[in-house]
Amino acid sequence: MSGQSIRRPGELVFACLLVIFSAAALWQAYGISGFKGLSQPGVFPMLAAATMLVSCLFVLRDTLRARETEQPGTAGASWSSILPLRLLVILAMVAIYLYAMPWLGFVLASGLFLFSCIAYLWRKGIVISLALSIASLAAIYFLFRVVFEVVLPQGSVIPAGVF
Repeated sequence: MSGQSIRRPGELVFACLLVIFSAAALWQAYGISGFKGLSQPGVFPMLAAATMLVSCLFVLRDTLRARETEQPGTAGASWSSILPLRLLVILAMVAIYLYAMPWLGFVLASGLFLFSCIAYLWRKGIVISLALSIASLAAIYFLFRVVFEVVLPQGSVIPAGVF
């Protein structure tokens, strides 16, 4: 191996998007309270966003240094290598989850989402996927509802108190 990495299709565009997103996050964090002092509420979000921006700049630098692919047929970015079918299916599941949450409520919508994603991505069987999604949802419910006392959204189709 030569030590110099090869830039994969879409990698440069993704690295640029990461830098833009990180800069926007830093700007939003600065908008919380500015940088008036170390005890202000926006300091931690600014530190996190600045760390993210610096990291993304390093990623962009390394991506720019990488040589482009020279293999025949891989010079152009094909859509299947940038957006594989599995990613598109998961993005569709996320969209359905966000759309269904106001009607089904957090618990039921999240349970269905977890089960469908685990079953689709892991492919270990329905029983294992169901057990893992129920255990994960129980842990999430306990942490947020019981420990942090967060009121989880109720659905409009299923009456409050059922889940």
